[in-house]
Amino acid sequence: MQKKMASILQVNCFMGRPPFSHKFDHHFRDSLPSSSSFKPLFRKLQQNPIWANVPKIIKEASVRLLDTFVDLTFEFVDQPLLPSQGNFAPVEERGEAIHVTSIEGRIPDDFQEGVYIRNGPNPLFGALKSTKSVFGKSSHTWIEGEGMLHALYFCKECDGSWITAYNNRYVHTDTFKLEKERNKPAFLPAIEGDPRAVLSAFLLNWLRFGLVDKYLSNTNVFEHSGKFYSISENHIPQEIDIRTLETLENWDIDKAWRRPFTSHPKKAPDTGELVIMGISPSKPYFEIGVISADGKKLVHKADLKLNRCCLCHEIGVTERYNVIMDFPVTIDIDRLISGGPLIKHEKEGRARIGIMPRYGDADSVQWFEVESSCTFHIINCYEKDDEVVVLACRARDSIIPGPDFGLNKFDWFSKGFKDISPVEETDEKPQGSFFSSAYEWRLNMDSGDVKERNLTGTEYSMDFPMMNEKFVGLETKFGYTQVVDSNASSISGMAKYGGLAKLYFKERKLDLLPDTRQPKEELIKVEYHKFPPNTFCTGAAFVGKPGSPEEDGGWIITYVHNEECNISQVYIVDAQKFSDKPVAKITLPSRVPYGFHGAFMPIHRQ
Repeated sequence: MQKKMASILQVNCFMGRPPFSHKFDHHFRDSLPSSSSFKPLFRKLQQNPIWANVPKIIKEASVRLLDTFVDLTFEFVDQPLLPSQGNFAPVEERGEAIHVTSIEGRIPDDFQEGVYIRNGPNPLFGALKSTKSVFGKSSHTWIEGEGMLHALYFCKECDGSWITAYNNRYVHTDTFKLEKERNKPAFLPAIEGDPRAVLSAFLLNWLRFGLVDKYLSNTNVFEHSGKFYSISENHIPQEIDIRTLETLENWDIDKAWRRPFTSHPKKAPDTGELVIMGISPSKPYFEIGVISADGKKLVHKADLKLNRCCLCHEIGVTERYNVIMDFPVTIDIDRLISGGPLIKHEKEGRARIGIMPRYGDADSVQWFEVESSCTFHIINCYEKDDEVVVLACRARDSIIPGPDFGLNKFDWFSKGFKDISPVEETDEKPQGSFFSSAYEWRLNMDSGDVKERNLTGTEYSMDFPMMNEKFVGLETKFGYTQVVDSNASSISGMAKYGGLAKLYFKERKLDLLPDTRQPKEELIKVEYHKFPPNTFCTGAAFVGKPGSPEEDGGWIITYVHNEECNISQVYIVDAQKFSDKPVAKITLPSRVPYGFHGAFMPIHRQ
């Protein structure tokens, strides 16, 4: 009865469309976009005329034979979690909204109606899998697992009171439906492991499904032209019904974009166009695209003609430019074939930032060499006089993909999360190598000079930045991040975020870094919002106050989980009274695992 009431409440509040479902095509492989992640490895097989002309019945028989071979040869094994990793475990799909009534404090009167939604990995069959076979062992990495959306809806009644409802739902991609129908894992893990096992996984996945990896769709949620999409950058996005969380269809911009799609597309501040990019481990390694403001057309596409595949997670925009991060975390099939890892942080490799006119090409990119490091998440980019300023979260080492296969994974991650220490040449994994600071690059477009500096020192590690979306690509005063609890992360070997930070880019202070062997440097002001002990957040997002002219006019909203009492809540923090206690704590009816990126989507009544 309670679930039914919540569903009615949700429909009455937002007047959403009725549930929509797709029939699953048993032969969807013939109509899906061909995988671009590792397809080149098997292109010759695909183009072989003998294979192309085999009658359909023989193809199906071949697939059944291959399935039998996989069932007999490969053993799927759960990758266990430590007790300290308990809230990384998956939860059951709810599928229907439920009314939430337990609220400490008060939802502000001028808060927006809408949905706070967060994406994250939620392995379909109870845990991430490894496989054992005659080819060796391959494993899923911690970033894998089918995407699950967690949503908290905010609806205001005529009397001014708030009604809230919570729902979660898997992103029902084509590959999700395939495995769900089989009721067992089908795709072999194909990123980490013995090279022969990874290669055989690629080949067998492609021969059976026409894809070498799954549509994970587990990283982010974004909006464009009034539509909402779930995304993970190994494939194209899936459109979702924001009111019911049902998966609608793949989005390939009318078949104009049939390759990987960044998890962090950016709206151009001047036109509202959506700037995207996609990486591939074969040429073209990096392509950039611009989608029209109405979402109907790909108005520009360019191959940047890079000579390697960098694991670029995010693209930046300013009023006139696109910002490309070409850093030395690389994907290399030749390296894999030679017996090395597919993904590797080449610490001595090239690091550079490219500034490209919005509709430019490879020849129009101006490249700036910078100190080698690892940067996945951009805070913001903007133009200032002759410079392009890039603000991001930067670390010495990459948390992706993990240690070389065969090393002790827990020890490797644990050491990287510890408090920062000086780099020692003899140290294979320097303590604190995952420590991430807010960092600034100032790139002079006239002289080619680069100025770079650490903005936040070594007091706290921070990542997963967010900002007031109205100011993307423009000069900003503020940014926000999640703050790593180094001790808890080291104990669990997984990142845990014990607070939030507000960055004051226009306010400076001279401070001595905790490591006195490092020199004094000018740091920006940082204000912290710390959580209670053993309480950690995920998917924080900025919610703007309607009509507020102030950049920090609004709130930070985030999912939090208290590990002592195993309770998940949503905190609402006033961005202008940042260190104060949350204005509201909303207790959820079920556990929300730690995940990736969140967003707040205003929803207008229809």
